[in-house]
Amino acid sequence: MPRLLGVDIPNDKATSVSLTYLYGVGERTARDLCRKAGIDPTTKARDLAEDELGRLAALLERDYTVEGPLRRQLQQSITRLRDIKCYRGIRHRVGLPVRGQRTRTNARTRKGPKKTVAGKKGVKDLR
Repeated sequence: MPRLLGVDIPNDKATSVSLTYLYGVGERTARDLCRKAGIDPTTKARDLAEDELGRLAALLERDYTVEGPLRRQLQQSITRLRDIKCYRGIRHRVGLPVRGQRTRTNARTRKGPKKTVAGKKGVKDLR
């Protein structure tokens, strides 16, 4: 398996698809990388030569923020929002949706599993 920036990319897939296994590299960026490095995007990753891997690694390091630095940058952005206590930072802190979605229903991904609250007393109990 070829390694790029500390990540093993799959052997049996096309180079453009294998590059998407890097955090921060999507389909379009992968195609652009192949074009800039002069590599055929349909070539299997196992068939890449060492110099081609070196060119890809150099391009990624120079022109793109991927993997560890990108994760760190995103985490710092969220930390900054939390520190200045803006609306988005508060939503991150509390674990609620950040981008304006409704929370009366749905939002289970951010809120987690339902926490059942004791129900009201029945009408029969009031008599």
